[in-house]
Amino acid sequence: MQQTTEKTVREIATENPASVRVFEKLGIDYCCGGRKPLSEACAEAGVPMEQALNLLNASHAEEAAEPMWKATRLSTLTSHVVARYHDIARREIPRIEALAHKVKSRHGNAHPELSEIEELFLSLAQELSMHMMKEEQMLFPYIERIEAAEHEGKPLPGMPFGSVARPIAVMTADHDDAGALLARMRELSSGYAIPDGACPTYRALYNALEEFERDMHQHVHLENNILFPRAIAMEAEVVKRARAA
Repeated sequence: MQQTTEKTVREIATENPASVRVFEKLGIDYCCGGRKPLSEACAEAGVPMEQALNLLNASHAEEAAEPMWKATRLSTLTSHVVARYHDIARREIPRIEALAHKVKSRHGNAHPELSEIEELFLSLAQELSMHMMKEEQMLFPYIERIEAAEHEGKPLPGMPFGSVARPIAVMTADHDDAGALLARMRELSSGYAIPDGACPTYRALYNALEEFERDMHQHVHLENNILFPRAIAMEAEVVKRARAA
């Protein structure tokens, strides 16, 4: 049996959904950068391996309470992504944009990093809005049609982009770009450390950005590590069955 230290972070996060809270707490990337073995990820994050293993072992007790997305219908998972992450992001983006502008206007002279943080978030918001629209209008419906074909024993529906792997590669690249923007905002804010004497609006901005980042990590994890690999594998099975018929 593969040792936990040798498993990649994404494998651990996929097998035990409750582990994502551990990775968030330790500052270990389990979505875009989740292809690294746990031992390497801990070394890069400056986290003692024993601490990580203890927390992960404790998280297994919570696993039963977490949705096991790797066994859920893909259509259920796509609906969850839209309702839990897309819809909330659309509600939060205007609020965070307004907070960022207000805080920069009032505190930008003393904290010049606020100007770049605002610009980065505006770029992220624009890219994310287009990304979510493409998923909802093109990729997710096609994944749902793949699942329907698999359950009904029918051939794949024709789509202009060919294999589902092509749009998935584009979405994964978008996730990498978003991850880079989030990482830069965290760096500029020193881990969203609230300066001494910060006003409530300043605190609200950094708290909102940190929560937005946390949601994005979980969002990307569900897609990159669970939804997308399952969709590609299911498409391959439908194609294989059709060729054997």
